[in-house]
Amino acid sequence: MTDKIIKLGYLAGATRFRRISEKLYVDGDKIYKENNIDFKASWFSVFYILATAENPKTVLELSDEIGFTHITIKNVVRELETNGLVIIEIHPTDKRSKHITLSKKGQELFEQLQKVWLPFADTLKNLLDSGHPDFLNIINRIDKEISKNPIHEKMKTIDLSQQIQVLDYKPSFKHHFIELVEPWLSGVLNGTLEKEDEFTVYNPDQAYVLNGGFVFFAMQGDICLGTVALKRLDENTFEFAKLFINPEARKLGIATKLIERCISRCKENRATELWLQTTMRMPEAHKLYYKFGFVDREAPIQMDVLQRTEKIMVMNLID
Repeated sequence: MTDKIIKLGYLAGATRFRRISEKLYVDGDKIYKENNIDFKASWFSVFYILATAENPKTVLELSDEIGFTHITIKNVVRELETNGLVIIEIHPTDKRSKHITLSKKGQELFEQLQKVWLPFADTLKNLLDSGHPDFLNIINRIDKEISKNPIHEKMKTIDLSQQIQVLDYKPSFKHHFIELVEPWLSGVLNGTLEKEDEFTVYNPDQAYVLNGGFVFFAMQGDICLGTVALKRLDENTFEFAKLFINPEARKLGIATKLIERCISRCKENRATELWLQTTMRMPEAHKLYYKFGFVDREAPIQMDVLQRTEKIMVMNLID
């Protein structure tokens, strides 16, 4: 890749995604050829959906399910038909539409392809994990965000100087942690902090960072909108704690951003589990935790359970 493209940074994001995509397609075609299989990598999504569908599919249904444009789907279907892998018939109730199914040749090829796809998937995992161990979740978040908030619409409202960034702890951020955590926690505990809180609230660097953990801050310019601590429990497990959001900044997805950073950092450190402890007074937070994949569990022996804790949850980080 030329230096000019690299230096463009985020502006060349689509170009670099396409470059990676084309390399994967080219290598995929080579793998099929080396295994004496007459198949193209660009056919995979359409072919797989048809092969695993219980009923015939239309171009519209394939487009909606895969997320490709109609013209892309039509081109792939045309190539599959040319190679005798699909059958196209007039829709029984809508003459403007057509039903698409795998042919007998396509079904036989599907059985052959599955033997190649398993090692292919393992190889792709090793490749993508070299970029980041949480790569698939990162891609999922990008995909969902683009679908929910298209870039052309986002450009109309975004204030580039006021984007929310999740940053790691540094000494100048210490007061943000205290100012966010202490008032809320004191209110919950009627002004009396537990022994662990008395130390962690005022010394997040010593309590978390110096013990192999992390503290993150959601910053909008110089304003701190939220914070969370990632406490190391042992070599392979972490606990996220002290997740607090500025009341005026709720409903902005900040808690989600902070939890996602905790999960990514755990995976970067090859952790196997991420724990949390909470109270029953936070049902909305519980919904968010379940959405991420946390499940209820008894506390592990390495966790210091707080007196106020009424619920223990864990996320398995092993794919």
